[in-house]
Amino acid sequence: MKKSNLGTLGEVSRLTLGGGGIGQVWGEVSPSEAIATIHEAIDRGIDLLDSAPGYNRCEQLIGEAFQGNLPTHVKVTTKCGLGNFEPGTAYKTLRASIEKSLKDMRLEHVDLFFLHNPTMCALPIGEEDQRDRTHWHTDWKAYVEELIPAFERIVSDGLTGAWGLTGIDVPTAIIDAVSQQPRPAVVQIVANLMDSPGSLTEQVTNARPREIIAAAQKHGVGVMGIRAVQAGALTRSFDRNVEPDNIDFLDFERASTFRSLCDNWGEDPAIVAHRYALGMEGIDTLVLGVKNRAELRGCLDAEEAGPLESDRVAAIDALGLR
Repeated sequence: MKKSNLGTLGEVSRLTLGGGGIGQVWGEVSPSEAIATIHEAIDRGIDLLDSAPGYNRCEQLIGEAFQGNLPTHVKVTTKCGLGNFEPGTAYKTLRASIEKSLKDMRLEHVDLFFLHNPTMCALPIGEEDQRDRTHWHTDWKAYVEELIPAFERIVSDGLTGAWGLTGIDVPTAIIDAVSQQPRPAVVQIVANLMDSPGSLTEQVTNARPREIIAAAQKHGVGVMGIRAVQAGALTRSFDRNVEPDNIDFLDFERASTFRSLCDNWGEDPAIVAHRYALGMEGIDTLVLGVKNRAELRGCLDAEEAGPLESDRVAAIDALGLR
């Protein structure tokens, strides 16, 4: 498998195994199949596992898969969502979260520890970003004055090699975060042909992921692309129940022209979507949402085939889906 540099973490595989699929976020999967998927991913060249406590049993399954003997070349991430935390609590909450994750995964440290929620802007929010402040957003002042020092302390504690951000929902804030010191080592950013974060956001927003990717790239921040198939909206059909008013379902309906185009090419839309994402400039590694070996193998085929041909990228962009 091809590799690329992920910020300060160095070389990683172009594909990352995400924990959402094996943790049953994207539909049911047996523990034995999830563990088999983890092993096959590593056997086939994937060397980065992206986990989180919120991915149901994901971290326990990683622990069961390796029994505390993770291959030395494999890197692991975990996450913690704080939202609008009480002043003075950030370090304690982060420390408790990562300790629980390490216990579940039977590890002594992880390579990356992410803030798993959006941050608000440092400056007045422009019209396109107007929204009510919610419990899920970290205030910029709290981010700078308390959260960054807390993350840096966790790094000094030896529990993680670096820290990162989930780069969704308020693009101006993420661009500010990667442009200033101290900055995250890695940011997770939406990477799909619709530029859609789907239900990751509480309101429909102009996500501007390509601007965020460019800013991260400019400042040496690694980029993990997420949502290549937009939670199933860019596949042939959902394999889980999705309500008709869900943003992901609305994206699925909007992407009907993309599926028709793939039908004309005789291609699986999920494979095409992954190849499109792999060809996006600035994506260092693409996080997979697969939950079983069959889905994994399709993504491995997409990586082996390489980025989508330029004429097909142009045909997709001409659909006006982003």
